[in-house]
Amino acid sequence: MESRLNINVSAIDYDKTSKALTHQLSLLEEMVHGKEDFVMTDSEFAFGWHFFVLSINKSLIEKLAEMMGIDFEKLKGKGTDKKFLAWLTKNVEAKSPRFKLAIKEEMESSKFGIF
Repeated sequence: MESRLNINVSAIDYDKTSKALTHQLSLLEEMVHGKEDFVMTDSEFAFGWHFFVLSINKSLIEKLAEMMGIDFEKLKGKGTDKKFLAWLTKNVEAKSPRFKLAIKEEMESSKFGIF
């Protein structure tokens, strides 16, 4: 089974954010000839925010890193997963109102809760 990166997404506007993420990841799949490399859960609404999880095959992220080469290395963040988050955020920012992406496993081990 492929390893996956699970991203916790918090968004003000679920429709816009989930569409923007889906659009960006579909473009990425096309570029690297991926297929069904990501899934998104339904949203849970709390505190005026929508929370959902985006699960991405690590192979898709690795293909992006290979394709971008040195530009991927220049992205902010330590390690491939963090750099991917920076890339995704940058590409979705303009198309979506306020949202936050965080690596799920890190959030679960964090003592700060959801924010």
